[in-house]
Amino acid sequence: MPTETKTTCPYCGVGCGVIATVADSGAVTVKGDPEHPANFGRLCSKGSALAETIDLDGRVLDPEIDGRQTDWDEALDLVAKKFSETIAEHGPDSVAFYVSGQLLTEDYYVANKLMKGFIGSGNIDTNSRLCMSSSVAGHRRAFGSDTVPGTYEDIELADLVILTGSNLAWCHPVIYQRLAAAKAARPAMKVVVIDPRRTMTCDIADLHLGIRPDGDVALFMGLLAHLAQSPAIDQNYIGAHTQGFGEAFTAASALSFTELMERTGLPAMQLREFFRLFETTEKVVTCYSQGVNQSASGTDKVNAIINCHFATGRIGRPGMGPFSLTGQPNAMGGREVGGLANMLAAHMAIESAEDRDRVQRFWASPTIVEKPGLKAVDMFRAVADGRIKALWIMATNPVVSMPDADAVEAAIKTCPFVVVSDILRDTDTARHAHVLLPSLGWGEKDGTVTNSERRISRQRWFLSAPGQARADWWQMAEIGRRMGFAGFEYRSAAEIFAEHAALSAFENDGGRDFDIGAYAGVDGSAYNRLTPFQWPQSAGIAPCETRFFADGDFYHSDRKARFIPVQAPATDRTNEKYPLTLNTGRIRDHWHTMTRTAKSARLSGHIAEPFAEIHPRDAMELGIRGAGLVELESPHGRAVVRALITERQARGNVFVPMHWNDQFAAKARVDALVAPVTDPFSGQPASKNVAIAARPFAACFYGFAVSAIKPLNPQADYWALAKADGGWRIELAFADPVEDWVAWCRATFAIPAGIEPLGYADHQSGDLRLAFFEGGRLLAALFLANEPVAVARNWAIGQLAVEHADLRKRFAIVAGRPGADQPDPGATVCSCFSVGVNRIIGAVRAGCHSVEAVGRETNAGTNCGSCRAEIRGIIDGCLAAAAE
Repeated sequence: MPTETKTTCPYCGVGCGVIATVADSGAVTVKGDPEHPANFGRLCSKGSALAETIDLDGRVLDPEIDGRQTDWDEALDLVAKKFSETIAEHGPDSVAFYVSGQLLTEDYYVANKLMKGFIGSGNIDTNSRLCMSSSVAGHRRAFGSDTVPGTYEDIELADLVILTGSNLAWCHPVIYQRLAAAKAARPAMKVVVIDPRRTMTCDIADLHLGIRPDGDVALFMGLLAHLAQSPAIDQNYIGAHTQGFGEAFTAASALSFTELMERTGLPAMQLREFFRLFETTEKVVTCYSQGVNQSASGTDKVNAIINCHFATGRIGRPGMGPFSLTGQPNAMGGREVGGLANMLAAHMAIESAEDRDRVQRFWASPTIVEKPGLKAVDMFRAVADGRIKALWIMATNPVVSMPDADAVEAAIKTCPFVVVSDILRDTDTARHAHVLLPSLGWGEKDGTVTNSERRISRQRWFLSAPGQARADWWQMAEIGRRMGFAGFEYRSAAEIFAEHAALSAFENDGGRDFDIGAYAGVDGSAYNRLTPFQWPQSAGIAPCETRFFADGDFYHSDRKARFIPVQAPATDRTNEKYPLTLNTGRIRDHWHTMTRTAKSARLSGHIAEPFAEIHPRDAMELGIRGAGLVELESPHGRAVVRALITERQARGNVFVPMHWNDQFAAKARVDALVAPVTDPFSGQPASKNVAIAARPFAACFYGFAVSAIKPLNPQADYWALAKADGGWRIELAFADPVEDWVAWCRATFAIPAGIEPLGYADHQSGDLRLAFFEGGRLLAALFLANEPVAVARNWAIGQLAVEHADLRKRFAIVAGRPGADQPDPGATVCSCFSVGVNRIIGAVRAGCHSVEAVGRETNAGTNCGSCRAEIRGIIDGCLAAAAE
């Protein structure tokens, strides 16, 4: 009989509930859990495709030492020995852990306990430092604790939702759909999007503020100054529950309206409309994400937003409050256990001697960290200069995701001892491991995660552990035991969660926000039955949904909040040599460094290669052509990506996604361009405002190819590889001609000897096409031209999955265009149902003039909905063309 398991999606911080079904055959399907309060059954394209990402291709299945397979005893004994010897010779700060928001809370807890309570160093930081640490710092300054005040329901209850630094439609699609549904039900609801780009989220926006990069502090300073002189000011709330309003107002009012327009790049009319909307709307939620956090002024941005909610008392009540949208699935869980270098477990503070003593007594540990450790950027600097001599990297890929990524890679290469725990062998980081440890992946792991609204959910296993793969918490507990420490004798994730819950309640008389003491005695059976709940859940108190701070009661010693005076920073980092501003971020269907999503052909169908969004006038001045290649350069590195010329991008700005790595592109690790500039309070890197130069990439040949097998080490100046149905697709460019294209194909696509190509060449135009068949099966096809190749790509990919016994079908491939009986679906728009643009255009021409009508005809946009804005744009374009 098929088995169903309720678990949680491993992607963003929305924390969607998932039901995984394993058939008798072993086949896995996934669907949204209609009972989970985060998503009520909805899933985005990535969540819908989870079953396509759990194969064992490329998995690390055995421990490895210097590339040699071994067993756990040898590998763990070596790790424990090397860490112990390094600490004995150089002290506890000579070792470090770099962990991940992909870890479960139980993994995070053991890592933090081992480093801070037993090794005695603060040198444990996380890739969550790169996405939400400015929110943590802003919360702690304002609230006295890292507390998210509201719930997802507030976004639906609000009459004004402000989305700043958040492409919600692509980065948190399920929350976007909840917001879009609420707005459809209550058309009077207003949505303001604050973003330098006109993203797909603007589809539901009543007002788009195309702000300058890093103009957010100035914008919310201006708003505070306006509110202080308006009827919206709540003097009673300010007087009863806050301190520092006068200083914050003085700082905000020092910025003149002319300076405000200059710092934000916004016209007076838009500024006044935004101020009017906030002033006259009681129920306001301000959602912010990476465009706020990933900044050298990220913490000040967070506090500038919170200041406006304090000034109006719009916090902690239904439909009101500042709301940090977390990037990773368990960044919040990591915050709860002290996974950041400057935090202790259970939201306690390293700076507090009382907290340090409390945690040490609870753990019965031989020592306790006395000062914050090195934050991520500084940690890898310490690896580079030799202060850190042993490094353990868990469930993350810093050679791709860290700023100044080339320098990070060089540091890891020279580190005397590097341990990597991961699920894939071939990542940009794992290739430098002295010891590579096989971890469990999604579907195999067992534990808990916490989402953006403080809701803890179970991530349950439904697949057996492959090979020798083991849980991350088990690996760290084993190292703790082998280093001679007591307190790591865990037998299950349930035991760790029970200890974590007990610590949250230990000597907690209400002075700490995080308390899940109700689960301190949970046993394995109760843990397995655990349903999603929102913290706090104190022992002896009935479970309930919670908002914070409507009646004050903050976590500073006097129980009052703090207004934080902020200053508007200079926003322009460009200069004559680097005149453009780079903004990095996510796209709809890929995740982080693609180690999971690149396994799905469906998820690669929408955008299959790295790109740079450039405004048409900038492109014209630089000589960059649409669909051509562009070379990007900063003082730290370079990248080569496809040019996407669009008016959605502001002039002087370039957007490039952060996902591509050396396994899927020749030179597209965009974080190699990002300077290691960080926020002074949070240590979070500034990934949204980077000075770069751009120029056309000179190529004499462009190419596109499909292959039944994964291409081997493509010898090309530019290449971008993606999984496709039936095989692989690859985009190519060559700075110089290849002497023998047939030999190139044989080497790249592993064409067996004796198989000759069917070909076509036009020496005048430079077009060349080669196709290799084995029987009726297409092995590979290469299309070359002097210009970007205009072949029907999705049609060409589809030829990998059909028989070609008929010679005419083979010649159709060489011709590079489908026959009348093989319509080209066009570029993928809807990944959930693999619907191409040509099919949508056909539906529009047949009379489907709304997104809903197109959905009924094609299914496009009817699942996760994140393509609905794109569908609307196609409809508008078709109708406009028909009207001309």
